[in-house]
Amino acid sequence: MLSLAVAALAGGVLCWPARAGRNRLPEPHPRGMRAHVVTARRSWAARRCGLVLLALAAAIGALLAGPGGSLAAAILAGTATVHWRAGQDRRAAATAATGLSDALGVLVAELRAGAHPGDALRAAAGTPAERPPGVPFDVLRALAAAAAAASLGGNVPTVLRSAGPAPLRSWLDRLADAWSLADRYGIPLADLLDAVRSDTEHRVRFATEVQARLAGPRASASVLAGLPLLGLALGQAVGAAPLRVLCQTSVGQILLVIGTGLACAGVQWSARLVSGAVPA
Repeated sequence: MLSLAVAALAGGVLCWPARAGRNRLPEPHPRGMRAHVVTARRSWAARRCGLVLLALAAAIGALLAGPGGSLAAAILAGTATVHWRAGQDRRAAATAATGLSDALGVLVAELRAGAHPGDALRAAAGTPAERPPGVPFDVLRALAAAAAAASLGGNVPTVLRSAGPAPLRSWLDRLADAWSLADRYGIPLADLLDAVRSDTEHRVRFATEVQARLAGPRASASVLAGLPLLGLALGQAVGAAPLRVLCQTSVGQILLVIGTGLACAGVQWSARLVSGAVPA
């Protein structure tokens, strides 16, 4: 019965209507439209795959270890999904920052050559037919929006602060602050943007070094998270039958859920401590 309930709940979630934001119009040119649609489909597929994995883990856990096993498996699957998405976001942020630094190099060169800020932004964003290599589409879209605002006399810092996804938001905020300083105090825009580019490169390089040095603490946290499984294996080997207690008794079911929850909470806390050492 529990497996049927979990399957019904998963089916209901999968059939839930999408948010209205998916129906917004993408960029007018075909290449931008295709990239926008591909990004939206990937995000939608990632969310649905996470839900399917959660439902599948709960169903398998219910078959192997009863209701407690179903809940414990769902907790484990949710924790694994959160860790996978955190890694994806971390890599996406690093890629976006590197692409923004490359685009800022083009922007600074155009400004120092005497180009109008709108034309310089448009050159950094590229044309629909030819995009700069290695620069993510989100960076190009944010720069294209800023170029349109600069050409029409709009507020470029406001456009930059509202453009781009979450992994790119902090980097665009620094770019918007530099643009505001240039507008307010008359400081050469090229010099400020070059300072932002240099700071972005330094931050990305330093974050990469910190991530490499944190490989040891992450490995230690993974080993500590796996110690309960080693204890269960040793207990089963000596004849204590911990799996029978956990799967076939009411107290064991409760302890299975509590132990899994505490282990996953420890993993999450360790990940938070480790990620706190990485500069934003």
